[in-house]
Amino acid sequence: MTTSPKKIRAAILGASGYTGAELIRLLVRHPHVEIVLMTADRKAGQSIETVYPHLAGLGLPDLMAVGDVEWPGLELDVVFCALPHATSQEIIKGILHETGHGFVDEMIIERPADYANAIKGSVKVVDLSADFRLRDTDVYTKWYGEYHQAPELQKEAVYGLTEQYREDIKNARLVACPGCFPTAALLTLMPLLAAQKIKKDGIIIDAKTGVSGAGRSLREANLFTEVSEGMHPYGVASHRHSPEIEQELSKSFGEDLYVTFTPHLVPMNRGELETIYVNLAEDQTADDLRNHLQDCYQDEPFVHVVEEGVMPATRHIRGSNLCLIGVFADRVPGRAILVTVLDNLVKGSSGQAIQNMNLMFDLPETLSLEQAPLFP
Repeated sequence: MTTSPKKIRAAILGASGYTGAELIRLLVRHPHVEIVLMTADRKAGQSIETVYPHLAGLGLPDLMAVGDVEWPGLELDVVFCALPHATSQEIIKGILHETGHGFVDEMIIERPADYANAIKGSVKVVDLSADFRLRDTDVYTKWYGEYHQAPELQKEAVYGLTEQYREDIKNARLVACPGCFPTAALLTLMPLLAAQKIKKDGIIIDAKTGVSGAGRSLREANLFTEVSEGMHPYGVASHRHSPEIEQELSKSFGEDLYVTFTPHLVPMNRGELETIYVNLAEDQTADDLRNHLQDCYQDEPFVHVVEEGVMPATRHIRGSNLCLIGVFADRVPGRAILVTVLDNLVKGSSGQAIQNMNLMFDLPETLSLEQAPLFP
């Protein structure tokens, strides 16, 4: 008689948000994961089916406030942090605190000693917030308006763009998953800049996203009558994903560069489309860009470069972990236009987080992410 391998015991912090719900939806079909803890302070005490009826009947634990969790005995293997920025830092600092003293901020949890007993050194953290994405903590302070609370952990955090940092992710204990806008832009542009197929100057990223990208908090700007039957830009010349994009593109190119990035909110639930305008390097054509991207991603399970003339659309990737990239020649000589689509809640967030978790536990990268897009 053979025994089943021990399952990975997972916690989801912030399970009542859209990314938390996507983590649940995807992980409940993961053959090697058991969800043993879900927190949601505003929904504490409720069952998940009360908050998300589509997740009923899955045998999941009730939602809890972080401060009410009885940590001893949980024996967690992985913690997904789907919390707002500035919230994750203190919590993750407690999880991975090298001296084992638990949370530094006792307002988050009143029993740091109990927490230290429950969390062992082998626990891994996959953070979906922005707290560990920016390598320079001064840049974080500039763009997020708060001092970083865990600068030592920032030094070891691995940027979780799977296709670019796969080997580093495998050995990490803290992975900072990229934002949805950076994921689409970086998968498209990093290989081209690294190979100097395009110039570093004049990159324009025109991005569109569904309303779920703004989170589930009650905000006037997200009301149906505010977003339906229209489209509008936001964060013009000031969106916090800009330094994240520039950080990784500069690293690929080998010197600092800047991009023009403008996001727009469109009246759909999920999905993201970026139209990216670039200047070609000398003697390069749009066909050269397409061929190079196809070579780079030919063995990737989730990033596909479409054939010439095919136009990627958000309806082609809805609900999946796919990213599709199209390349087109501009009518203006010396320029090209790239169109990239992904689901902001899956490849742009929770799906990529699970992809990274699979790597961290030496599992097939595609586990629980095999679903095809939902169409129509």
